[in-house]
Amino acid sequence: MTANAQRAFVLSLLVLLMAGTRINHFAPIPDASWAVFFIGGFYLRSWTRWAFPLLMALAVAVDWAVISSQGMSFWQHYCVSAAYWMLIPAYFAMWAGGMLLRRYYKAASWQSLGMLAGTLIGSVALCHLIAQGSFYWISASVAEPTFAGWAKNYADWLLPYLRTAALYTGAAALVQVVVEVAGKQSTTDRVAH
Repeated sequence: MTANAQRAFVLSLLVLLMAGTRINHFAPIPDASWAVFFIGGFYLRSWTRWAFPLLMALAVAVDWAVISSQGMSFWQHYCVSAAYWMLIPAYFAMWAGGMLLRRYYKAASWQSLGMLAGTLIGSVALCHLIAQGSFYWISASVAEPTFAGWAKNYADWLLPYLRTAALYTGAAALVQVVVEVAGKQSTTDRVAH
C-alpha cells in the first residue's frame, strides 16, 4: 500500500469516527473530535493544508446538522457564538500536538509512549484553554464572568476531555504498535527464508 493510500485510509477512518461520535457530545460513546485532530496531525502531517480544513468543515457540518435537526437555528444555539470560531485554533492545537509527536517519533518504545503522553496532555490543555476560555469569556452564555469562575470551569472539564482524548488516542497507539510489530515479524520471516 502506498503512503498516499495509507493516508487516505486513515483520513477515511477519522471522518467516520468524528461523524459517528460528534453527533451527541454526551452520548455513551464520547465525542472523538479532539483525538481525531491529534491523530490526524500525527498521520496526515503532509496533508495538513487540506486535511485539517476538511475535518474542521466536517465538525461544523455535523454541529449544524444536529442543531438543525432539533428544530433550532444554528446561530441561536447555546454553544454557537463568536467563540465558536475559536474551535479552529483550539482544534489546530490538537493537530499541532500530533505533528510534533510525529516529528520525533522513531518507533514504538517507552520513550515514544512518554512523548505521546506529554504531547497529548499539552495539546488537550491548550485546546481546552482556547475552546473553554473563549466560550467562557466571549459568549453571552456566562452572565457575569469571573477569573475564579473560569478557573473552576476549566478545571472541572479538563480531566473529562483528557480522558476521552486519551481513550481514542491510546486505541490508535495500540494499533500503531500492532502494525509495527507485525511489520517487523514479516520482515524477519522473509529474511529467514
